[in-house]
Amino acid sequence: MRIEKVKIGNKEVMPLTIPSGIVMTDPRCAKRLLEKCKEIGVWTTKSIGENERIVPEGYEVINPDPNKEYGFRESILAQIDDGSLVNAVRLTNPGKDKMREYLLKTNIPSDRIINASVFGGSIREVVSVIKTLEGVVDTIEINGSCPHSEKGGMLIGLEPKTVYNFVTAAVQVTKKPVLFKITPNTTNENIGLIARAVKEAGGAGVVAINTVGPYIHYVDGHAVLTSKIGGGISGSRIKERGVECIRVVRKAVPDEDFLIFAMGGIRTARDVEDYMAARANVCGIGSALAGMNENELANYFPTIVSDLENGTNYAEKLLKKVDMNYKRVTIDDIIDDNCDFKVIKTTNNINAKPGQFVFAWLPGVGEKPFSIMDNSPLTLGILERGEFTKKFSSLKEGDYFYVRGPYGIAPSVNNGEEVALVGGGCGIAGLYLFAKQLSKKAKVTTLLAAKDKEHIPYIKKFENCGEVYIATEDGSLGRKGLVTDLLKEVKLRKQSYFLNCGPKAMVEAVLPLELKISVPERVYSSVDYMTRCGTGICGSCADEKGRRTCVEGPFMNL
Repeated sequence: MRIEKVKIGNKEVMPLTIPSGIVMTDPRCAKRLLEKCKEIGVWTTKSIGENERIVPEGYEVINPDPNKEYGFRESILAQIDDGSLVNAVRLTNPGKDKMREYLLKTNIPSDRIINASVFGGSIREVVSVIKTLEGVVDTIEINGSCPHSEKGGMLIGLEPKTVYNFVTAAVQVTKKPVLFKITPNTTNENIGLIARAVKEAGGAGVVAINTVGPYIHYVDGHAVLTSKIGGGISGSRIKERGVECIRVVRKAVPDEDFLIFAMGGIRTARDVEDYMAARANVCGIGSALAGMNENELANYFPTIVSDLENGTNYAEKLLKKVDMNYKRVTIDDIIDDNCDFKVIKTTNNINAKPGQFVFAWLPGVGEKPFSIMDNSPLTLGILERGEFTKKFSSLKEGDYFYVRGPYGIAPSVNNGEEVALVGGGCGIAGLYLFAKQLSKKAKVTTLLAAKDKEHIPYIKKFENCGEVYIATEDGSLGRKGLVTDLLKEVKLRKQSYFLNCGPKAMVEAVLPLELKISVPERVYSSVDYMTRCGTGICGSCADEKGRRTCVEGPFMNL
C-alpha cells in the first residue's frame, strides 16, 4: 500500500496521528515525539475548555470549590484485556489562555498540523476557546463525543441540528478548517445525519470514533474507575465499530475533500488498511501505544509505514505487554504507626527492580503511585498528604488493598562502582531497594535527610548495606541541617553514581554539588510528578523537558 501525504488546510502531512488525550497531552512532550516520529503528521491537543479543569486533591476531594472545574481523580484508566482499555478523565485541561501560552512557548515542528481539540457546554464557550487558540493552531476539532463529560462532549454531539449549530458558529469565527468529533454511541442512521450536518454547516470533516460506552469495569466486585457512570472503551475491542462508523460517514458524505480522521483499535498496518479501505484520510493510533517510551515510539511508527508499503506486519511485534491487572495484598506489619510517615509491609512478594513503582488501589477511594521500598515482601512508604493517603494510613494489620505494576525502569550501575543514594522526606522510600540490591556488587553510601528522626525509616537496614549519613532539620538525629550539608562533608569517589529521590527543591539543590564530583550521565533523579496511569498513555507525568516520567524513568538524567 502506497502511503501518500494528505492535504489539510495549507499543509501536506503524513496521514497518521495520535488521538486527543493520548500520550502527547503536554505540548513539550508533543514537541519531543513529533521530532522523533516524522511519520506523525497531525498532533491533536487534549480537549481544551474555556476554564482550567483540575484534578481535585486535599480538602477539595470532599469540599470542591464551586468556582473551579474538576476532572476525575484516579483511577482514570483500567485494562479490560491485553488490547483494550476503559478510561474516564473528564476533560482535565489547563484552560484556553494557558494553552495558548504553552503553544506559543513550544516550538512544535512547523511541517505538522496542530489540531486543537476544543469543548464547551454552549456555543458561546466553544467559540470563546476557538477565538483564543485559532491564531496558534492549524485546525479545530470540536469534541462532540466524550461519553463522560457533564458539559460538551456527547451532550452536544447526538442531535444533528445541535451539531449543525455548533459547526456553523465555529466556521464563522475562524478561517481554519473545522472538524467535529463524533460519537459511536448512537445509531448508524444518526451518525450519517451528523456527518451531513457537519458538511452542510461548512465543516471540513469529522473525527471518528471516540470511545464506546459508558462501561463499568469491576475487579472483585468493585468498580475500578472513580467515575460513577464508568468510562469509554478504547483499543482492539472497538475496531469493528470504528470501521463501521467510517463507512457510514463516507457513505453519507462521499465528497473526497471531506476529511475523515479515523481511530479505534488500530494496532498494526492491517488495521490501518481496514480504515483506509473504508476511505478514511488520517488514522489515529492510541491505546496500542501503552507502555512505549519515546525511543520505542520512534521505532513503532516508521515500522507501521514500512509494513503498509511492503505488506509486512513487523509492528505487531513492537506492541508492549502492559500489565494493569490488580493483585490483592495483605498488610503484615505497620512501622511507625504513630507518625504521619508509615512503612507498610505486606505478606506478598513482587517481582520488581529498584526504582520501580506500583499503584495502590483502595476500592471506593481511588489509587495513587508509590515507590517500591522493598520487593520481598512488598513494602511501601506512605506519607499522609491527602484524602487517599489518610485512608491508606488508617489501614491495620490484616487489612488488604490492591496493587498494579510494577512500572518504570531502573538505571543500571556497573559492578564495583561507588553509588551515593541521596534521599529526602518520603523520597527515602524509593531508595532502600537500591541499597539492598546494589550493595551486592557496588560500594553504597546513603545520605538521608528529613525534618526529624521519625521521618527517617529503615536506618538499620540501610546501615546493613553500607555507610549511612543522616541530617534532620531539628537536629533530632544525625547532624542538624539538610542533605546538601551532608554532600559537602562526605568524601565520595570521583565519577560516582548518584541516585536522588525526593522533592523537586531537594533535587535541584543537590545536582550542582553532585556534578562537581560526577558526570551528568551518572546522576539519576526521581521527582514527584503527577503520575496517573503508569503506562505513558495519559501523559500527565511529563517533566519540564517533555519526558513522560512513568515510562522514561522515574529515575532519569536531568
